[in-house]
Amino acid sequence: MSDELGLADTNGILGQPWVRPERTSTGLGWDRQYLSVQRERPYRQSFDAAGTHLVILHLDGPVTVRRGRGTASRARQVPAGGLFIHPAGRDLTVELGGELSTVHLYLADTALQDAAGADSPVELAEELGTTDGLLEQVLRSMDDALRHWEPTARTYVDQLGGTAAAQLVRRHRTGRDGADDGPARGLGARQFSTVRALMEARLAEPVALADLAAAAGLSTSRFSRQFKARTGVAPHRYLLALRVDEAARMLRTGREPIAEVAARCGFSHQEHLTRVMRAQLGTTPGALRRTG
Repeated sequence: MSDELGLADTNGILGQPWVRPERTSTGLGWDRQYLSVQRERPYRQSFDAAGTHLVILHLDGPVTVRRGRGTASRARQVPAGGLFIHPAGRDLTVELGGELSTVHLYLADTALQDAAGADSPVELAEELGTTDGLLEQVLRSMDDALRHWEPTARTYVDQLGGTAAAQLVRRHRTGRDGADDGPARGLGARQFSTVRALMEARLAEPVALADLAAAAGLSTSRFSRQFKARTGVAPHRYLLALRVDEAARMLRTGREPIAEVAARCGFSHQEHLTRVMRAQLGTTPGALRRTG
């Protein structure tokens, strides 16, 4: 008996007029998984909860994506290779800020629970802009199988689906704790690039440690250890240095008032910028402005 999924098992995104599907697994008999590849135009919409877990792979970018409503919403600039993960059973509000090509994988909850093999149900975390090299490769391999589909590939696709489910359980479940993951190693090049891009995009606003960890696809404790292992400083110290560097560049090359420079670089007021710049650079905003 086939457990093939179809459009009725998704959360409605694929039926919207701003989505142009290029290929889907409809009618191919894929058990407990559904794949769609499409071009999406900018939109903002809310969708009812679906019975499937959703994993979206960005094929190009970067593009800004916002999820959630009101003060609970959060935005990320997601690069090519970034992932959007949404658990089954939860409503979804999402805003796409630009055109984008994506791969969508819809996965039945039974596939996830079978991969977990646990006595209690496993839940996925909501993630935005995270990276996961293995999961990315699995989705790309599924797309390749879809492009060159042959019925004999069913077993291969089933194996890919099982790998995706196992990786979601291993790295993207709620309550995952990195405390027992062994000695800290540095962030990978792609993880670090994604985190730095997020910092640079949000210099003017507070950036929570949880947001940076989510961008790297790690728990906050593991992210902090791996970030410091790569850079030699804690994430908040690195972000502060980026803000100081950008403020110094603006002071040397522009004519904006110092108070405006401070605000655009994430400092609460001009005096805050002056205090931090004197401590880190041994000079003041006014002195830098005069040397420019």
